[in-house]
Amino acid sequence: MSHSNSATFDRVLVANRGEIAVRIIRTLRELGITSVAVHTASDAGARHVLEADVAYQVPKYLDIEAIVGVAERAGAQAVHPGYGFLSENAAFARRCAEAGLVFVGPPADAIDAMGDKIRAKTTVSAAGVPVVPGGAEPADDLATWQDFPALIKPSAGGGGKGMVLVHSAAELPDALQSARRTATAAFGDGTLLIERFVENPRHIEIQILADTRGNVVHLGERECSLQRRHQKIVEESPSPFVDAAMRERMGAAAVEAARAVGYTGAGTVEFIVDGTTGAYHFMEMNTRLQVEHPVTELVTGLDLVELQLRVAAGAPLPFAQDEVRLTGHSVEARVYAEDPARGFLPTGGRVLTLREPATRSGSPVRVDSGLVEGGVVGTEFDPMLSKVVAWAPDRAAALRVLDGALGDTVILGVTTNIPFLRALLAHRAVRAGELDTGLVERILPDLLPAGEVPEEVAAAAALAFHDRPGGTDPWDVADGWRVGPSAWTTWRLESRDGVHAIQVRGLPHESAEVRTEGSEAVPASLRADGPRLAVTLGGRTLHYTLARDGDTLWLGRDGQSWAVTRHRIGDPGDRPGAAGAGDGVVRSPMPGTVLVVKVQVGDRVDEGQPLLIVEAMKMEHTVTAPRAGLVSELPAQAGRPVDMDAVLAVVRSEEA
Repeated sequence: MSHSNSATFDRVLVANRGEIAVRIIRTLRELGITSVAVHTASDAGARHVLEADVAYQVPKYLDIEAIVGVAERAGAQAVHPGYGFLSENAAFARRCAEAGLVFVGPPADAIDAMGDKIRAKTTVSAAGVPVVPGGAEPADDLATWQDFPALIKPSAGGGGKGMVLVHSAAELPDALQSARRTATAAFGDGTLLIERFVENPRHIEIQILADTRGNVVHLGERECSLQRRHQKIVEESPSPFVDAAMRERMGAAAVEAARAVGYTGAGTVEFIVDGTTGAYHFMEMNTRLQVEHPVTELVTGLDLVELQLRVAAGAPLPFAQDEVRLTGHSVEARVYAEDPARGFLPTGGRVLTLREPATRSGSPVRVDSGLVEGGVVGTEFDPMLSKVVAWAPDRAAALRVLDGALGDTVILGVTTNIPFLRALLAHRAVRAGELDTGLVERILPDLLPAGEVPEEVAAAAALAFHDRPGGTDPWDVADGWRVGPSAWTTWRLESRDGVHAIQVRGLPHESAEVRTEGSEAVPASLRADGPRLAVTLGGRTLHYTLARDGDTLWLGRDGQSWAVTRHRIGDPGDRPGAAGAGDGVVRSPMPGTVLVVKVQVGDRVDEGQPLLIVEAMKMEHTVTAPRAGLVSELPAQAGRPVDMDAVLAVVRSEEA
């Protein structure tokens, strides 16, 4: 639907970054509204900055005064906060109003009412909406809770951050401490609440819209049960669990929850649903646009950002509840900078090659992305890089289209979770719609990609290195290469799983042979078309996308990517980070910041004892002792940044 004749603004500041800022700017452009972006120094070349009409630097994305000041200087009439950062900050909404700026979101009082989970439960319960039993601070002593399993939540939080599932009283003290630390760091408020954990739960949310004239409608539901660590991974609309009657009941409850706080704009009411009985309970309300809003847009034909802007400008909703139609099925997958093979640790790096799909088998594929080729993915912000969204006439087709689109996605230079997403979409339970919030954790071993670089990929990399037109001259390789058709060149290629020795003879772009140590030689060839390679080994041809970064080659295929580095003569035999329990060297598993140091030099530690906590992309990782012994070195300091594989500590045996 389009409502181009409705009232709106001339100039809007987008107080966000990444894919959501790009997505908002896209709608502003379609509406003919000038977009104003903000960015930090490290984000000066980010995609949202490049796509905006004008951009200003600010110290940080949470600096309210700086952002309001930019809006005033730029002549903006309104501020769209996106999601995350200041989107649910009532003080920011009030400061915008003081400056004469329209905050594209609900009133500050509604943010207060729903941003505090404790207050929100009380408010909606009074309106007749069912809630999950639980306790909350400061009135309750959460340490005495006895009803397990239970879920601890930051009262001021969102997005699953700081949520901890506790199965027994013995786990409770540490869980409360961890949740409070995360809540304080992420939201500036360490207040917690605890709720009885619903068994076999489904996470189903209702999208609502409300204007300033008392009209409130819902746009159906989204199924968000596929989660890991309480973070949504894949979302869809409509839910395979919800029928028309249930949709009407849950939609009415969501509308009442919105009315209870005088809500305006776009918002989402989240419910926890018993997957056996269908009973639903209010969980929280997100007073902003949701990450997963595209699936609702694709099945309703509505632009939620456009509607947000028009409601904020005072226009009425252009349709009534009975005019809302859900057509077909849409599924979204979140692409993260993380490595599933290494416990989903955050990754980073420079985006060397980027290819994002647009359509698949005639069905529309939408990509909301903050990536730009040549851009750097750091550890300062959330690890979500993009969202790949598919629509089709039915659910099975939508899953197939999304899987194909993920396979067509090429991101070289940064390891992502795409192989994990494809494995998840292919799982029998997901295909059957048999979902609950614990499903991913239960089937996780079936979903994790192999951590090793396949020999065929190492062979393809060796052929690419060996191929003179590809940019590497064999004369530079000090490993016995000599002129003559019978000579074998040995390429030693390092990857995260070790060193691969691949021998190549001949010219790959004409005809060659390849063998690994102890194997028979097979005919091989390589055909290059720009960054695209066709590699034939033993009569089998596979297609790759190639990117070079110094001595490292990145190869991509079917949504996967591998990095292999040319091992030069004189290089250390062991890879960085390969040190294990034998030498007691403790290295950082990811680039990030040292949050907590739990030991001192001279301390005696046991194998597996926590030594430090490293934080990256809003995720904490506990680093443990690889062996029992004494802490002999401790270069890590709390608050200091560290690179991946940086030495954090050394644990020596007491005998040594």
